[in-house]
Amino acid sequence: MRLSIKRWMPKTLELHAPAFAVTILAMSSQPAADMTPTPPDDEGTPVSVKIRERLAAARKRFHANDNIAEFIEPGELEKLLDEVEVKMQGVLDSLVINTQGDHNTNNTARRVAKMYLNEVFRGRYVAQPPITEFPNAEHLNELMIVGPLTVRSACSHHFCPVIGKIWIGVMPNEHTNVIGLSKYARLVDWIMGRPQIQEEAVVQLADLIMEKTQPDGLAIVMEASHFCMSWRGVRDNDSRMINSVMRGVFLKDSALRREFLSLIPGKN
Repeated sequence: MRLSIKRWMPKTLELHAPAFAVTILAMSSQPAADMTPTPPDDEGTPVSVKIRERLAAARKRFHANDNIAEFIEPGELEKLLDEVEVKMQGVLDSLVINTQGDHNTNNTARRVAKMYLNEVFRGRYVAQPPITEFPNAEHLNELMIVGPLTVRSACSHHFCPVIGKIWIGVMPNEHTNVIGLSKYARLVDWIMGRPQIQEEAVVQLADLIMEKTQPDGLAIVMEASHFCMSWRGVRDNDSRMINSVMRGVFLKDSALRREFLSLIPGKN
């Protein structure tokens, strides 16, 4: 059944019916893309979502003890701090704490957000500290031990503090890169400044030092108190965890291992 345009067309348009019909036809044949609204920008997308999307696109892991600084763009860390503050305020509200009326917790959400991002978990969000490396000009090949270096971290399970000491033994060779003593402390602080599990933390540190110095051997011993055992749970204040990682000649030479362990105060 054919419907005549004239049947519904106003009198004033009857004289221009052919042109009107052509206009209608032209409008109906417009490509769909031309009529699609412009998508809104991502201004309202949380910065944490943007960072996650970059990590997912690169197929990179982002566990608690991973560094993600490569995927954070300039200016985003401050925005992430603002986002964490809002989420932390939600936690305080759910704990039924009147932060508006309580002067002690009035700004706690902001303080906690700054603590996590800028201090205790800083090792997740900033790039590795610069390490100046020097050639082993004197061909040093004797055992060198650095420590005790202070460990400040937090357990991944409960975010409770992990406080302790670490000792690092290096067996250099003529090709080993030499780094300053303070640089070992900076690397320890960078690796430990994330939610960690002690067993994984020392392996991460060993991998990093082996990459930077390329020695014949590397030995690490860490001793720490875990507040997830003393502050909560079993509440045992005297327990400590001690573990070690041995690489290279330290794995093969038992005499060298004994020498390293005997030179650690209180461990022989």
